[in-house]
Amino acid sequence: MNFLLPKDINYKTEILSGLTVALALVPEAVAFALIAGLSPLTGLYAAFVMGLVSALFGGRPGMISGATGAVAVVLVSLVKSHGVEYIFATVILAGLIQVLAGVLRLGKFIRLVPQSVIYGFVNGLAIVIFSAQLAQFKDEQGAWLQGPALFLMLGLVLFSMLIIWGLPKLTKAIPASLTAILIIFGLVSLFQLDTKTVGDISSIKGSFPPFHLPEVPISWSTLTIIFPYAAIVAGVGLIESLLTLNIVDELTQTRGRSNKEAIAQGAANVLSGLFSGMGGCAMIGQSLINIGNGARARLSGVIAAVFLLLFVMFASDLIEMVPMAALTGLMIMVSIGTFEWASLKVFRKMPSSDIFVMVVVTLVTVFLHNLALAVFVGVIIAALVFAWDNAKRIRARKFTDENGVKHYQIYGPLFFGSTATFLEKFEVAADPRHVIIDFAESRVVDMSAIDALNKLTEQYSREGKILQLKHLSPDCLLLLQNADQLIEVNILEDPTYKVLADHLA
Repeated sequence: MNFLLPKDINYKTEILSGLTVALALVPEAVAFALIAGLSPLTGLYAAFVMGLVSALFGGRPGMISGATGAVAVVLVSLVKSHGVEYIFATVILAGLIQVLAGVLRLGKFIRLVPQSVIYGFVNGLAIVIFSAQLAQFKDEQGAWLQGPALFLMLGLVLFSMLIIWGLPKLTKAIPASLTAILIIFGLVSLFQLDTKTVGDISSIKGSFPPFHLPEVPISWSTLTIIFPYAAIVAGVGLIESLLTLNIVDELTQTRGRSNKEAIAQGAANVLSGLFSGMGGCAMIGQSLINIGNGARARLSGVIAAVFLLLFVMFASDLIEMVPMAALTGLMIMVSIGTFEWASLKVFRKMPSSDIFVMVVVTLVTVFLHNLALAVFVGVIIAALVFAWDNAKRIRARKFTDENGVKHYQIYGPLFFGSTATFLEKFEVAADPRHVIIDFAESRVVDMSAIDALNKLTEQYSREGKILQLKHLSPDCLLLLQNADQLIEVNILEDPTYKVLADHLA
């Protein structure tokens, strides 16, 4: 039990924070289920199962998982075309894919996401969280509130935000977010204020999540239908979960375990599909609420999941009376806290390419609401910029020694982006009979680089000249060794790498 209840745990903080998170989970789980065209209970069941499993076995204590909008958007078209049973099957398959990704230790690839992409992702997500709250300022017909109804909603939201902002300056005995919810709830109940409540969105009354095997044909045809959706759900879930893990790591100055989180997310999705849930992933907003309340252990996530289930089974009437103004104020404060204001301070000091990547990721996140696509686009742009910058850095220093041998000393990496510039450095026709290329300050990186060396060797060979490579590092020699059947290059024997050089000869 030490993993759940460490010695330095603050039980009051963990329990109260879990209760706060549970309250914040309710409207979002319902809303995401409705977005996907599913019953509200499928979102609530997913939030319970995802939250409980990831809290117990995930790679990041204190992180909260549940039904998310990113997953809901992916499932919309499948719900319309094939129905809810295919959703359950898709979620189970997505979970298996995520487990496989964790077992293969693919979580480490999240380290390839540049800081500019993370800034753009977080800032875009903050704007999305904020803009989602604007729906609470509209009536059932979708028109903006006016007159007393608008002023009442604004007043309650601003008052809840004031409590969340100001209470920690006075005391941290209880979470400010929970205090705000309780005070707004008390005011609305005491004065019988006519304002929107959780029950106005949908009823949350239900039972324990029922075990249910998806009623779909077990056939190749079914697999071809659900696999594309499952792959996207798995990818979106892992990207959002592992980025959330990184953000929480930065806030807590600790380090989570990405592969363990991937396995836990996968197991949670499998169980979610088996217990009538729509699936999900880590939730950055609720995770920040939890961390902001001071929770650092797994207990808070477990408490949040358990309270959520208790709300559904026994306290639905009470929870449906909670004013949306309190939860709206809480989520607006989360969006303010999520936004990386530091990125604006260094905006002019960052390289223009990083600024471009950050802005693009933010815009894709805000306008397409596709977090996985935003991160993917950002990583691709950053990788292309990196390749372009490194392609321009390859240089060659030339000299002829006392024996008439011409030396080319190469600086910078030789890879697909720099091969054209590399080949332009050589004067094949004008060079002497013996030429040596020195790679002491360079690296042969990929197949394009090997192909360039092969072409260069052939050019010198046609001229009746000898070309030799010198000071290749062990990894470059191994790369050439693996391509030995495809190309033929002459590697100069070098004492430092004598064994591999002899093997290649």
